[in-house]
Amino acid sequence: MPDILHRVGIKSSSEEVYKALTTREGLAAWWTVDTQGGGHVGGVLRFRFSAGGVEIGGFEMKVLELQSATRVLWQVVDGPAEWIDTTISWDLKQDGDYCIVLFKHQDWKEPVEFMHHCSTKWAIFLMSLKSLLETGTGAPSPDDIKIDNWN
Repeated sequence: MPDILHRVGIKSSSEEVYKALTTREGLAAWWTVDTQGGGHVGGVLRFRFSAGGVEIGGFEMKVLELQSATRVLWQVVDGPAEWIDTTISWDLKQDGDYCIVLFKHQDWKEPVEFMHHCSTKWAIFLMSLKSLLETGTGAPSPDDIKIDNWN
């Protein structure tokens, strides 16, 4: 099965990166401002995206695993068909002044065109996470970089 893989170094502690990945406030500051739900194991997080004031889609993620400052794992339980039952993980490790984030969006059934789009958007949002932790300001949806008519 094909996967989306990214690696990014963030000049921050792994504890601060973990907080941005596991709290509603943190997620809303780098991914999408319309973030709801509980970030605890067994909880479901709801993410909605918009462009031009109109909702364009969203996802629901069940939190499967949390290891403080080292790992976050979700399973997609609602959203586009291509995402259902895929998993999204962040593995974090401290390397000097940097937290190295190894991101995986795994278990895609096939490498469809939408997967290419999602890979680029994940990279954009990971840069938003990096900006949030390094400068205090992220670029969550609806203020993210738009790459095509899918946004």
